[in-house]
Amino acid sequence: MTIAELPRLNLPPFDVRLRAASATSDDAEIYDPLRAKWVALTPEEWVRQHFVNLLRTQYGYSEHRLANEVSITLNGTARRCDTVVYDNTLQPLMIIEYKAPHIPLSQKVMDQVARYNMVLGASWLVLSNGLDTRAVRLTPPTYTFLTTFPTYTDLLNNT
Repeated sequence: MTIAELPRLNLPPFDVRLRAASATSDDAEIYDPLRAKWVALTPEEWVRQHFVNLLRTQYGYSEHRLANEVSITLNGTARRCDTVVYDNTLQPLMIIEYKAPHIPLSQKVMDQVARYNMVLGASWLVLSNGLDTRAVRLTPPTYTFLTTFPTYTDLLNNT
């Protein structure tokens, strides 16, 4: 993906760090501060970096309690959660699944993050494609779709 092809999102803009992948390519890379490395700029990564920035700057989430591309094993198969939010004892509180802006947030996407949660046992699940965001609080045996996004303090006080 080139910088010129970046989609507009319904997330606050910020001073994102971008660079060309190589001198001979139009492809770009974006810096991921949580992983402390440059990664390929894909539509999903564009959403991830904007969403993580939103969590940190507007909802009080500490970068020390966020992790991108968290590896898990589900039914003997390696998988990766896009972002996991942890509490102060490093227990998972929230799993966030990102999709490119052109991918709708469907039941299939919710099922994907719910499967990941079978391993992690978080109380909050979030889906975002940068245009639409859906958050769910799990209080077994029920769940609640949220009308406002929780702050980090909300997560700690309502888990």
